[in-house]
Formats: sequence, structure tokens, C-alpha cells
Amino acid sequence: MANLYKKDSPFQVYISFKKYLDVLEHIRYNDRLEYRVNYAESLLESTRNFKDLREGFQDTTLLEKHEDLIRLLLADLFPTGLTRNEIKAASIPLSNITFNYTERFKDILKDAGKDFEIELRNISDNEFYVFCCCLILQSYFKKDIKSTIPFYYDIPNKQGIMKHYKITVNSDFTEITPTEDAKIPSDDFLDMLLENLDDFKLWKKYFPSQSWILKGFTIISLVDCTSEVALSDLKSSMIEIDPENMNPNENLTEIFKSYFDVPELSFGLMTFNKKEQKLDKLPIYESLLTNHILDFWINAFDEDTRKSTFNNLNHNSKPVVVSNVNNLDENVKLLPSFSILKDNNVNSFMVIPIMKDGELLAIMEFTSPIAGSFNGLKLKKLEFFTDMVLFSLNRFYFEKNYQIEAIIQREYTTIHDSVVWKFRNEAEKYFTASLGRKIYTLKQIAFKNLTPLFGVSDIRSSSEKRYNLMLQDLNQQIEWLNEIFTLTNSDSEKFLLALDVFENELNNEIKADTEQRFQRLLRDEIHPFLQGKLEIKTAREIKAKIKDYFSHIFAPTDLFYHHRKNLDDSITLVNRKLADMLDESQIKAQEIFPHYYERFKSDGVEHNLYIGPSIAPELHYTSKVVHKLRYWQLKTICKMELEFQSFKKYLPVQLDIASLIFVYNEKIDIRFRMDEKRFDVDGAYNSYYEIIKKRLDKAHVKDSSERITAPGKITIVYFGMENQKEYLDYISKLQKKGVLQNDIEFLKVEDLQGITGLLALRVSFTLPEK
Repeated sequence: MANLYKKDSPFQVYISFKKYLDVLEHIRYNDRLEYRVNYAESLLESTRNFKDLREGFQDTTLLEKHEDLIRLLLADLFPTGLTRNEIKAASIPLSNITFNYTERFKDILKDAGKDFEIELRNISDNEFYVFCCCLILQSYFKKDIKSTIPFYYDIPNKQGIMKHYKITVNSDFTEITPTEDAKIPSDDFLDMLLENLDDFKLWKKYFPSQSWILKGFTIISLVDCTSEVALSDLKSSMIEIDPENMNPNENLTEIFKSYFDVPELSFGLMTFNKKEQKLDKLPIYESLLTNHILDFWINAFDEDTRKSTFNNLNHNSKPVVVSNVNNLDENVKLLPSFSILKDNNVNSFMVIPIMKDGELLAIMEFTSPIAGSFNGLKLKKLEFFTDMVLFSLNRFYFEKNYQIEAIIQREYTTIHDSVVWKFRNEAEKYFTASLGRKIYTLKQIAFKNLTPLFGVSDIRSSSEKRYNLMLQDLNQQIEWLNEIFTLTNSDSEKFLLALDVFENELNNEIKADTEQRFQRLLRDEIHPFLQGKLEIKTAREIKAKIKDYFSHIFAPTDLFYHHRKNLDDSITLVNRKLADMLDESQIKAQEIFPHYYERFKSDGVEHNLYIGPSIAPELHYTSKVVHKLRYWQLKTICKMELEFQSFKKYLPVQLDIASLIFVYNEKIDIRFRMDEKRFDVDGAYNSYYEIIKKRLDKAHVKDSSERITAPGKITIVYFGMENQKEYLDYISKLQKKGVLQNDIEFLKVEDLQGITGLLALRVSFTLPEK
């Protein structure tokens, strides 16, 4: 048997008592006390004919064969006076093979049953392998490694309660040596390995399976830490909602059994609904929780009695502990009748209100058919995890709200506050049904008869700028490569020719796929060639040029990106500044009347507002709301333009914006589209509005090549004279405030496909003096 472990490891393991026999040899020849010398000599003589004990063996049957001799040999390590108190045994390091038990350890294993097999708790095969390697580093390479992995045995007692024992190990009598196949890594490699504890394959590469020899035995001592482990388990096992796995933790009641040392125990919990003054069950845990008393409170009390009970709990939140129901004082008025307890074979129980800041959060109950299971001492143990229960319940409520929001996010999208109420109603129904393992189909979300407002601050000529800057970047990259290849030898001539072809294409007859083909050439040929130059003997000047070249590469594309990055950074800054201003101003707009608001950032910022009584049905709505919001929109775009002018000069690439508002009087409907996760206009008739918006982007003044939008001006597009009068009034107010100039233009918009009769007002902003 080459490996005594069940798991793979870097060790060939031999059971050996050599190091302990060496200790006895030292006593024999060096100790001054004659009785100790005689004792050591006697033990050594008794093992003289059993060379395997010194040289090592792998046949575990020899442990049983030499059981008496081994007990005699290890008598100093296992004092007879402590055998009923200590939980101790000899062991093969980190294995499930133990021997030479103390009497208390024997009793524990006997109570666990004949079929019980002792094993380490919660350590994976890969973790075990790496841990063994760390032992080699610590023992053979003298690395100062402080192991932080605690080891436990889980052993059931007579009553079936799982007891948890922490293991301490004395490995004084082990030694680790390399085989001929072992690899001896350098210190640098050892440090590298310790930086990559999770890389199992890397460890196995430097410490192959069974490439080291582990000889000896260890002394393991067990300490009963059932309460501590159960308490730790409770931290990760209390009430929770896992969105990836909507299954309850089935170990919860078993953990409580271990913690309270009660073999027959039921645990119940209900949360308190403050709004409705009632207890709520937890559907996901309903199959595991046993609410004898709490069920009675829900079903037996009338509403007035129930509310009175909860009010009393808020004022007097002391737990109730009954050790033996038969001895209960009749004057204790916990329940109207205790027949419910007898009917459910409850002979001992605790009822504990969970309070936070003087308010009832939930009620727990622990019941047992065994009289005397609960008492004041058991209640005292609850104090150790009261904060944990509070944390768990807070986490439950947080997770509940989070999951409701997640349902909205997953099934809908990021929803504006003004309409989230309608989504939340649907999400709550969906969530409640899922906890009860029921199917609920989400209903369609729509709002009807809304007035739309649309505005945009568009970055002018961004596509043209991006194209020109792309040419600058690629030409600069080709220039750098030409310099490098000119310095290298003749094997780079093909690259010079290819670069010449691309340079000609870029500057004369660029094609749709020119950039993509250039990327492929770089990725597949040029960059591997240059990387190869760095790895071989190459002139220092060339290597420096190549490294400098690679430092300018944008890794995701393999292209130079300096000029385009400046543009992208400029656009990002403009978008962020304008969007932040719009969002901040929206807070005041919502105070006028709640409305649905959305904005989009691309090369500029555009926004949509939808206003109507269906958005906020509980509020009074009149046509004045639309007028107020239209004026707000115009003022806000003016502020955005002035803000842009103030930071425009700091942009890496100089940009201009052109602003536009589209006025539309017809009512439209919007509906949430599940496939696109966003709101959109609903119906063919309403889509006319969207078509106009899209075609205004590049529209011209009628009978002219001039765009209707212009930098430094606001353009307002509308259909009828009624809108013209309305906006002239708004413009007049802003002119008096010095925001707009007195240069109003009255324009006709060119006929667009299927759209005629559009008019426009255009007026200049009063810009700050340069």
C-alpha cells in the first residue's frame, strides 16, 4: 500500500516510531535518574525484535498486531490518570487512521456506532494536497508558515446529536524526506507557490504525487467545541434568501440540536408584519420550521386579541421559558389554553420575541417533547447569538427588498422612480408566489394618454472628427513600425511592403474593412514577430524602440488609440457633465408633477419626458403641468449650454454642441417591452412621434442646405401656431433674464419622408465673454 491517505497527496506514508525510540535512546544514555534509564532501556529491549517499528511500515494490520506493545511504548505520552478526561489518540498525520485511544475517546467512538468512520471535516482534495505541500515547506525547507486551517471531527453521540471536536496535532515524531523523484524548488519558486495557494496544478507540478516520504506518527488531541462550531454554523445558516438556490438550509434544526444539546427539538420562526399587525410565515422554510405555538397565535386568536398581544410584546418583550409544561403555574397567561401543547407533544419550550429599537421584528420558538429540555441556562445560551438573529432577520428583509428590486431589474430594467410603484406591485406578487413555489405570470406594464417632451444636446460632427483622428492614429502607428523595420534586417521587408499598401489605402482609397485587415496583420504577424525580437539577442536600440511602440498600443485592439482616446475622453466628459446637470435638474421637475423620465448618452445627451395622470393617479393633474414642464425643459437646456461653454476650453479635443426641443401635442401611450427591457411608444399611431424624432437629427431648413440646429443656438421644432405663441412667451422670459439673445429666427423645416408642415424657432444663447 503506497499511500495511507484516501486522498491524493505528495507523500508516501510510513508508520514509524523511530523518532520516539531515539528519544528513549537519549534517556537511556544521558538521563541522571536511574529509574528513567531503566524504564527507557526496558522499552527499547521490548521493541528490539520488531524492526518495522523503527524502519517504518505501511501495513496497518500491524497496529492491531502490536497493539499492546505500542500502548506500552507510548505510555508516557498517554498518562493513565488522564485517560478518562482527555480525548487523545495516536494518528497517521492528516489521515483517518487513528490508534492507541484514551478511554474517553474509545467511549465517544463506541457511542457513534459500529459503522461510523472518522473523517476530517470540510477539506477538499485540492486543499488537502496543497496543505501537505505546505507541511513540506515548513518541515524540510524551514519556511515560516503559520497554518490557518482548523481541522475538525464531527462525531454523533448516543442520542444522535452531532458533536464537533477541534483537533490539535503534535507532529514532533514525524520526519519528511525527498525521494529520488522529488523536485527541490528554489526559494524564489517557493515564494511564488505561496502566492498562488489556489493553483492546485502548479503545486502538483513542483510537488508530484508520492514524491516525498513522510515517516512517523502524530498525537492528536480533541476538544469538544460543539457550541462554538454550532454558533459558527448558525452564522451562515440562519434565515436567508439565496437568489441562485431558492432552497432552505435543511441543517438549521440539526444545528440547534447540537447547540442546545437537545436530541428532540423543533424550531419555529415567524416575522412580524408591522403594517398589518400580524405574524407572517416564511414560505421557503415552511417545510422545515415547526410553529406549534405561533401557529396557534395565528389561527386561534381573533384580530383584536392578536393586536393586543403584539402591543403587549412591544412593551414587555421578555422571553418565556417553560422547562416542564406539567409544572406550569396556571396563572401564567401565555396562551388561553395549553391543550395545543399536549396535542402536539410539547413538554418543554421557549418563546423569544426578537426586538430591534423597541419594535418587534419576529418571534422564535423552541419546543421539545422531552421535559426539562429548556431552562434558564439554555435561554442564557441564546444571548450569544441574539445579535446574529437580528443580523439574519435584517439580512432577510434586505434580501427580500433586494430580490424584489432584482426581479424588476431582470424582468424589466432600471426603472425611474415615478413609475417604479407599478413594477413593484407586480414584482411583489411574483416574489411571494416564488417563495410558495407557485407560478405567477408578470402582467404588462403600460401608461396611457401621456404628453411627450423630447430634447437633445448633440455633439456636432463627432463622426467626422472620429474618422480623421482614426487616420492620425493609424498613420502614426505605421510610421513607428516603418522606423522599427528599417532598423531590423531583411526578414522584415515583407512587413514594410504590407505597411506601404495599408498607408496608401488609408490616405487615398480606404475600404470598409481596411482597419480590420490591418488589425489582423498586426495580431497574427507583426506583433508576434516583434515579441520574438524582444526574446532573442537584438540590438539595444531596436529593443528600446519596440518596447516604446508596445507601450502606445491599446491592448484590446492592437492599435494606436491616442488621438481617438482624446476624443472619446472629451465626449465622455461632455456627456457626464450634461447628464449630471439634467439629472440634478430633474429633481425639481418631478416636484412639478411626477413623470417618466429617461435619458441616453451617445455623442451627446438626449432625454424623453412623459407626463399624464396615469403616472401618478393619486394626484390632481391639469394642462398647466405640461406648460410648467416645457418651460423647465427650455431653461434646463439653456443652463446645460452655458455649463458646456464654461468647460469647453479644457477638453482634450475641441467640440461644439447643438440643442433641439421637439414639441408634440398629441397624446401617446408607452408600454414596457420585455424583450428590450425598456419603455417604448405603444401602437402604430404613436410610432409617428418616434419617426419624427429620428428624422429631425439631420433635418435642414426648407429650400436650404443649412441644418436646423446650430452650435450656440437652441432650436424648437413644432407643428402649429399655438405652440409658437407658447414658446415665444418662454423665450421672452429668458431674454429678459439675459439667457437668450434677441435674434429669433422663424424657420420652416424641409419636408421629411411622410412628414410635412414642421416649423421651428431658433434663437442664440447669451454666451459668456471669452
